[in-house]
Amino acid sequence: MFLRIDKLQAELPAPKKRDPNAGAALQELLGGKYGEMSTLGNYMFQSFNFRSKAKLRPFYSLVACITAEELGHIELVSNGIAMLNNGPDGDADESDGGDISAAPNKVMTDIRLAASFLSNGGGATPVNSNGASWNNDFVTSSGNVITDLLHNFHLECGARLHKLRVYTTMTDPTGREVCAYLLVRGSVHAHAYALALKKLTGVEIEKMLPTPNIDLSKIPECQKYLDEGSHRRLYTFSPSDYKETAGIWGNGEMALPGDPKGELEVVEGAPEGGKIHQLTGVPSAFTPDYAPEEMFEIASKLYKASR
Repeated sequence: MFLRIDKLQAELPAPKKRDPNAGAALQELLGGKYGEMSTLGNYMFQSFNFRSKAKLRPFYSLVACITAEELGHIELVSNGIAMLNNGPDGDADESDGGDISAAPNKVMTDIRLAASFLSNGGGATPVNSNGASWNNDFVTSSGNVITDLLHNFHLECGARLHKLRVYTTMTDPTGREVCAYLLVRGSVHAHAYALALKKLTGVEIEKMLPTPNIDLSKIPECQKYLDEGSHRRLYTFSPSDYKETAGIWGNGEMALPGDPKGELEVVEGAPEGGKIHQLTGVPSAFTPDYAPEEMFEIASKLYKASR
């Protein structure tokens, strides 16, 4: 089962402006071939279908831990997309529908993913940057641990390339922060799968890293994650399970050359994380029978009743 925490895995700065085209680019990291939906789908079903869990426990635990992290990556990217689509944080919900006679959203017909506004209210959906739906064909769960781990290594390397390319398409701090955090964590996952393959086969696949050859220290938004040691940490996302991951991610193994030096470590639980930004409520999105203030009153009563 999964434990959900009401935080994002990383703190995202508020967007400086409404930038739906940057949001469209970020969709590639959600529903693209190498996006977070793909990494989650692969690792989740590999962990569900994993054979000989007791015999191969460290390898099962590794895939299981990264599966849980990928769920949080989907949440992080989705929030980044919605924030870019909606613009700077608002202090309160809109009080009414405003004057729509002048077509205030006319510019949305010219953006790359108009459907994200016309059908989805400016939110994220599991599609790529061109609006093509993510699909199950991107999932590999072969039943052979070496084949799956090798596929995962390839997937993480491809994902890092995509994250770098998306990073270079935007200047907004929200989108760049999402990309930078995922670049660091993607490096961890690629390294972890390489070490797992070395344990099983003796082949030193970690010598192929970094692939692609990205110097994270040259990306300003990555620096704080390197300083805090995020490139050396693998989280269990569990209060007591999956500790066996330390048999692969640990035991004296060190950070990759080029990254800040230090020994790899397994951290029980989840990263500290950051707040989930509140998007401004849009009256037209509410059920017609209720005004936003009435919805808030109903929600307040339900919250009090739950305490």
